[in-house]
Parts: sequence; structure tokens; C-alpha cells
Amino acid sequence: MRDAELTEQITAVHAKSRGTYGAPRVHAVLKREGAGCGRRRVARLMRAAGLQGRHSRRRHVTTISDPRAALRPDLIVRDFRPDRTGLDARWCGDISMFRPRRAGSVRPRSSTSPPGA
Repeated sequence: MRDAELTEQITAVHAKSRGTYGAPRVHAVLKREGAGCGRRRVARLMRAAGLQGRHSRRRHVTTISDPRAALRPDLIVRDFRPDRTGLDARWCGDISMFRPRRAGSVRPRSSTSPPGA
């Protein structure tokens, strides 16, 4: 099959999916319909035709750091092992983001524990 004919089929499949299908899905549809072609060839022809699949999810940025902010001093010199001589000398904390089960906003969950616990 020539590239021009395959490009027409790719464009038709892409239009039928309302512009959502990328190269892997377009390739799967063409394979089901009996068109003998490879996924990389489909991807190359889609790039040449200016076709792209839509991304359904956006990446959410959770932290925006200030490049002008002063760096915090490293008070424990990155030594996270528990100190045997002085109990409760260092505490480590963790803050995790989680998605609630019902509709609502994302709330932070905080957890602190003494070293070695």
C-alpha cells in the first residue's frame, strides 16, 4: 500500500475518532480493517499529515518553587539513621497528597514519627 493511500485511511480513522486517536490506536484500527502497515509508519505519516492524538489527562503541578528563595540550612547533615545515644534527637516528617473518595478538594495528610519507629 502506498503512503498516499494509507495517509487517506489514517486521516479517515483520525477524523472518525474526533481527533482523539494517536498512532497506536490508529494502527490498531487499521490492522483490524486489514491494512498491512507498521505502527512506526503510521506514526511517521501522522506526523507528516499534522495529525496528533489528544491527551485526556493534564499533569497537575503541586509545588511551584521560588528560585529567589533562600536555601534552608541542612541541620541534620542528611544523616537519617537513628542515633543510639540520644533517643528522640531527630524527627522526620512526611506530607502526602491523596485524593478523597467523594468529590471535593485534595487535602494534605501529615505524618510524623520519631526515628526508628
